[in-house]
Amino acid sequence: MISVRLAITELRRISAGRLPRLAILALVLVPTLYGGLYLYANHDPYGRLAQVPAALVVEDRPVTVDQDGRTTEVHAGRDVADQLLDSGDFDWHEVSASEAEQGVENGTYDFALTVPRDFSAALASSARFDPEQARLVMLTNDANSYLSTTIADQVTGKVRNAVATQVSEQAASTFLLGIADTRSSLVDAASGAQELADGARQARRGARQLAQGATELNDGAQTLADGASRLDSGLGTLESSTANLPDQTRQLADGARQVADGNQQLAGVGDDIAAASRDVRTAYSGGRSDLNQRMQELGLTAQQRREVLQVYDDLGATVRAADDDVQGAASQLDRLAAGAGEVADGAERLAAASPRLADGIAEAHDGSSDLAAGADRLATGAAALDSGAAELLDGLGELAPGARRLASGLEAGVQRLPAVDEETRNSVASTIGDPVAIRDSSRTSAGSYGAGLAPFFLSLATWIGGYVLFLIVRPLSRRAVAARQGAVRVAFGGWLAPALIGVVQMGVLLTVVALAVGIEPRNAPGTLAFMLLVSAVFVAIVQMLNAWLGTAGQFLGLVLLVVQLVTAGGTFPWQTIPAPLYPLHHVLPMSYSVDGLRQLMYGGLDSLVLRDALVLACWGLAALALTAVAARRQRRWTVARIQPELTL
Repeated sequence: MISVRLAITELRRISAGRLPRLAILALVLVPTLYGGLYLYANHDPYGRLAQVPAALVVEDRPVTVDQDGRTTEVHAGRDVADQLLDSGDFDWHEVSASEAEQGVENGTYDFALTVPRDFSAALASSARFDPEQARLVMLTNDANSYLSTTIADQVTGKVRNAVATQVSEQAASTFLLGIADTRSSLVDAASGAQELADGARQARRGARQLAQGATELNDGAQTLADGASRLDSGLGTLESSTANLPDQTRQLADGARQVADGNQQLAGVGDDIAAASRDVRTAYSGGRSDLNQRMQELGLTAQQRREVLQVYDDLGATVRAADDDVQGAASQLDRLAAGAGEVADGAERLAAASPRLADGIAEAHDGSSDLAAGADRLATGAAALDSGAAELLDGLGELAPGARRLASGLEAGVQRLPAVDEETRNSVASTIGDPVAIRDSSRTSAGSYGAGLAPFFLSLATWIGGYVLFLIVRPLSRRAVAARQGAVRVAFGGWLAPALIGVVQMGVLLTVVALAVGIEPRNAPGTLAFMLLVSAVFVAIVQMLNAWLGTAGQFLGLVLLVVQLVTAGGTFPWQTIPAPLYPLHHVLPMSYSVDGLRQLMYGGLDSLVLRDALVLACWGLAALALTAVAARRQRRWTVARIQPELTL
């Protein structure tokens, strides 16, 4: 086979002598040196962060807070510092603020974390209604290391999240305790509202009785007022009727005295009519009560009866005087005279007492007027009491249902608030403080930082390995071209020699990465086969560039390497590159070599590996086809081929 002979001839040419053999060995080791050393150096940098020096400054001052009736000392800053020192995430050194600042400045420490003096006070304020935000101060210097600064920021974020979780848990516990207290208060309030409803019902029954009594009192007060008014009117009439009583009694006294004198003269006559006079006098004395009773039966008023009795009494004086005369006559003139004298004396006493009687009647009239006025006021008050009692009854009628609704509402509120014991409260507070638990579930895992970068740097090493081969390997055999051998055979023969060296490159590279660095692919045979395909394709592309452009093709190979470094998405997701570079990512071969190695090394989808292999194969075939075209064109010698403008 001509292509195989061409490849063997080229291998013999470049291996003739000790130095060429050493050069081939060096070319074989170039991918291993590039990819293996880089992956070895960056295999697990996160596992060595404990060797990164970091300064820790603790200026926090503990504070005392009153929680649940107990006094507690909060020293959150010291707790954070102890947690960091015990974690071993970095090589922490607890120093003063000045030492930390100077150490970050001169590179003694990569960064410094300061816990301010008000850290605990700010965290404790979360239990009040005027909370303050606690702060951690990170001092960095990108001149020391940009990545260490980035990692330190992540550590600070973790510390912040841990402290925030603790503070949130404490605040939630306090909040739930307040809910428990509120529920207890609502239970008491519901019980009180029920008692209020019961009391309102009892009060309504009492108010109903009060309203009934007030109505009766109002009626009685009105009757009393009417009676007092009539009494006042009657006493007024009596007062006016007895206004002349003193004069009348005086006249009566004078007349009695005259009668007494006449009796002295009629003493003799009295003996004859003594018996008759005595009977008349006896009948008169008993007739007054009969007259009074009769007038009552006839319905005469008290005033009318008094006026009639007054007249009756006036007649009685005459009867008595006559009887006295008669008796005096009967007792023979002396006794008549004595009786007439006594009558006269009685009349005098009556005349003397009548002014006082008139005054008493006047005073009684004045008292009855006051009584009437008081009775009117009592009636007015009783009416107001009656109206107020009715309003009270209506109000209590509304209060009782309202109190029942209040009790029902409070009981419903109690039912909506859960009864939380201390264990449940702590569990709920813990969940509120850290509501989201992240469970990592990965379909595939690189395992380490270096393993995550391996597909990218293995692809770069493969490209570089293919690139450096053409520093000593000719892309096309000039003798075969001059002999007008088939263009395809010439192109394949020029590709086969570096491709075979590429096989050795990939075998050594993968062996070193797996055994020495410790990055073992999930699918080792598939990874090796895919890397051989990638090496063959990259060799074909670099061969094509050299066949067409010569020295400029070598330079273009470097440019293409740089472009693929940017667009392959080896370190960050390819979507993070600028949008104008998206088409290059989808076209250039290194994007597919990186993706295929990821699937094989991490245990991804075989369908994606097949797609990547097909795209790379298309690149390789296209490159060989273009190289064949270049071989056909080089059958004709030109001035540029005989004396090129640029050589390496």
